[in-house]
Amino acid sequence: MASDVLFRVKSREFALGRRAWIMGIVNVTPDSFSDGGLFLDPARAIERGLALVEDGADVVDVGGESTRPGSDPVTPDEEIRRVLPVIAGLRERTQALISVDTSKVEVAEAALDAGADIVNDISAFRLDPRILVLAARHGAGFILMHMKGVPRTMQAHPHYDDVVAEVRAFLAERIDVAEAYGLPRESIAIDPGIGFGKNQPDNLALLAGLRTLAGLGRPVVVGVSRKSFIGKILDAPPQDRLEGTIAAAVMSFVNGASVLRVHDVRAVARAVRVAEAILSATGGDGPPREEKAGYVH
Repeated sequence: MASDVLFRVKSREFALGRRAWIMGIVNVTPDSFSDGGLFLDPARAIERGLALVEDGADVVDVGGESTRPGSDPVTPDEEIRRVLPVIAGLRERTQALISVDTSKVEVAEAALDAGADIVNDISAFRLDPRILVLAARHGAGFILMHMKGVPRTMQAHPHYDDVVAEVRAFLAERIDVAEAYGLPRESIAIDPGIGFGKNQPDNLALLAGLRTLAGLGRPVVVGVSRKSFIGKILDAPPQDRLEGTIAAAVMSFVNGASVLRVHDVRAVARAVRVAEAILSATGGDGPPREEKAGYVH
């Protein structure tokens, strides 16, 4: 469990750490590895997002481009067509935080104008640094993720000498560059990129070493939901990885993660609330927080 760290999003400030935030996933794509095609209809995607908030999501993460291993990019226009009505519809109906999962400045701008609060960029702005200037202008939160290569080729024999140290160094450098572009440090969160250019031992080592990444002083976002490392452990397809997802999410929180990005919000939120209660009984960190992120000012 991480110590509290300030995260600033559009003039609101949140203390992340003692209570895990849950980020619910809404993929508006035909080809995502787990739920591709399920929420292509905007009305259905909006209802899905609202249901995730009801289940306990603090943030709804809307993505219009699959980033599964081997996937190809889509055009900015197509990505905007997919995500914009969903973000606008959610903004009209919920106060929960909304993030847009994109590396394209055009998509991020359309999403922020429609009411998104956070940009979740798997490229850590390596594809287009202008996205940082845009986020700073809007006062948005920004999630920097580590990825070796690009989604289409990232799983082609990735290699690290020390994966935890190398990912930490990358994220530290990206934080410094983001600040140089005018994005406040308090608006930055970091993501080790589980499954993004990592093999099985790499993923497990990163999850075991999350406290090292938390030492950078920024909230750590972890996406373990239904991922292939769980499938390899359990010999199970994506739709049969709930127990593994819960275990990985709880251990991520215990090891220092502040935000858990998942499909199965209700199950993970309930499991993590129990973990928080147990950890709070050890003393030193105080009681778990009760408020939802979307309602704190």
